[in-house]
Parts: sequence; C-alpha cells; structure tokens
Amino acid sequence: MTTAERVQAVADYGFTERQARFLVLVMRHAGLCVKRQYAAFAGIKPGGEKCHAFFDKLVRRGFAVAADCVHNRARLYHVHHRPLYHAIGEPESRYRRPVPARAAAERLMRLDAALFEPDLDWLTTRSEKLAYMALRTPAEASDVPAKPGVQDRPDLLPGTFSIGVDANGRAVLLYVATVPWCDDFRSFLVGHVAFLAVVATCTLRVVFPPALQRVVRDYERAVHDELENRLDPETVRDLQWYFFHCRRRTDWREYNTDTLKARFARCAKAFTGPRFRRLYRRWLVEGDAALTPVPAAVSEAFASGRALLDLRLLPHTYEHLSPLVNRRRTRRRRVMADAETGDERPQGLNPTLNPAP
Repeated sequence: MTTAERVQAVADYGFTERQARFLVLVMRHAGLCVKRQYAAFAGIKPGGEKCHAFFDKLVRRGFAVAADCVHNRARLYHVHHRPLYHAIGEPESRYRRPVPARAAAERLMRLDAALFEPDLDWLTTRSEKLAYMALRTPAEASDVPAKPGVQDRPDLLPGTFSIGVDANGRAVLLYVATVPWCDDFRSFLVGHVAFLAVVATCTLRVVFPPALQRVVRDYERAVHDELENRLDPETVRDLQWYFFHCRRRTDWREYNTDTLKARFARCAKAFTGPRFRRLYRRWLVEGDAALTPVPAAVSEAFASGRALLDLRLLPHTYEHLSPLVNRRRTRRRRVMADAETGDERPQGLNPTLNPAP
C-alpha cells in the first residue's frame, strides 16, 4: 500500500485527512503518542479544543486507550484498534500489542524523530526495505557487484528503525540513540552498508534525547570509523596477523626475535578502541570475512556529500512519560521452598495501556 492509500483507509473511519495522516505515522512508528506530538504535527495548541477533541474521540470510539504517567498531568495514548491496523495493511503489527513500560520512552522518541519530516514515504517493515533495495542499482564500483535481487540474511538491516524516502529519492536512514555506548549503533551501521551502497543520496539521521547529549561525538566517531575510514589491504593483513595471535594467546617470551615482538606491540597500539574490539569479536565468529572493507561507494558518498550525517537533539524529555505501574492487578505467586519467606508480587502495567487483544 502507498501512504496515500493508508491515509484514505484510516480517513474512512471518520477522521479528517490531517488526523488520518497522523494516525498512520503513529501506527507505523510507535503505536504510542502524546497530545503535544499531534499538536506539533497539526500546528495547533497542545491544550487546545481541537487537540482534546481528537484524543477524546480516539478513546471514546475505542481506537485508543489512555494511561496515566509518572507525571500526573501527562497521559499516554496507545492506538491499538485492530481494524485500523488492518486498514493500513499491518494487522499483526507489534505496535498494536501491549506496551512494556520500559519501551514507552523509546516509542515516543521514534515518533518524534519521524515528525522531523512527517511527509516522507516511510519504509517501516523489513519486507518494504528489502523490496526497495531490490529495485535499486548498486553504485558503479568494483567492490559492489550488481545483482538482480537482494539476498536476505540475519545481519542485513538489523533493528526496526524506519527508512524514509523523499520525493527526490533521497533516503533518510533513521536511528534513535537510547544508550551512552555505541556497540549497537556500530552493528546497525555495518548491517546497513549494503543499503547505503545502492542508494544515490542518503541522510543518516541519528537523534538523541537530552540526557545523551554528552555522547553525540562518540556516535559521530563511530560513523567515521565504520563508514568513512576504509581498511586498506596492508591494514587488513596486519589485523589478520594480530587477531590470530590474540586468539592463540601467543607467549612472546618463547621467541627470541625482537621483530615479531615489535610488530605485535605496534599492532596492539594501533588496533585499540571500540572499533577494533568489536571487529575482533566479529572476526572470531566470521573469520576473515569480517575484515572486508566498506564498499568504496559508501565512503566516497560521504566524502562527496551525497551521503550526509545529521545529528539531532530531541527538544523534549521523556523520563516523566513512563506509564504508571498498576499494583491492583498483581497476584500472589508461589515461592520455591528454598527461597526466602514471603510473596513475590510481579508488577503489571497500567491495564488501560494493555487492553485485551
């Protein structure tokens, strides 16, 4: 389905075109939203009559449920109505299912990231992304062979972040940073190299909540390491030799030559940092295939400006939007005989945020 077809299908349920476009964004990116997000999308006041009327309609007609948050004035709205998801061609969407409390903030950040450019044609499912890649012709480079289709594999396109495409064909690869370390982000970059190699122009957009402003440069450095700084043949040979001896745990005291000792010391100094630690872990599993350089088309795209890195800080905080835990739904659970005396009371989410399917 196209975006226009999805919007029309939702509008048929009695929504305006603007409301339908917002609901399509919510259902495809998060399943969860707050009033200020609709107000920003529609260009209206967050506490205005139109905003309240829209969300009251969603709840009253059973399209969404509202849940209280830690902040007593904030409310989360979970769009869960199965017929709505069926109307946009995604009846089994994970966003329709109950929302874990720990996932609420990230869901809202994903929607805020999409709202930077809400009119893009969004690819949110794996099948859509693979189909898009299959229609693209790889950039002309000796290390990017042209193939009629895309061979799916587990390490290709990791994660569930959306990809947007504008009217000019520019792709926007979206990533929401939620942790201060970059290991997952580096895996994300490596898994999207094949995608970056077949698009003519691309923007890699990484968005951060205010709490992670201090690590923006670390993420920028990760992009330089993984996509712009290619491994040359001599470096690859040194890495193969160095990784071999690291795995072997070579005891250099058994060798009388200073040349090998000096080479190992030189490699140990050069191949330090998160990039090479992660590369070594990959090499242990994949062998020398893990040392394959990034296609020249990708690094050249960043050098020429055809590929851009866009680092954005979200203007909102999210800690106060965590849904309240409902203690009334807890149940006693039998404790093992060797456990400490007492009852375990598992905490359940606010029931209004997790309606029955």
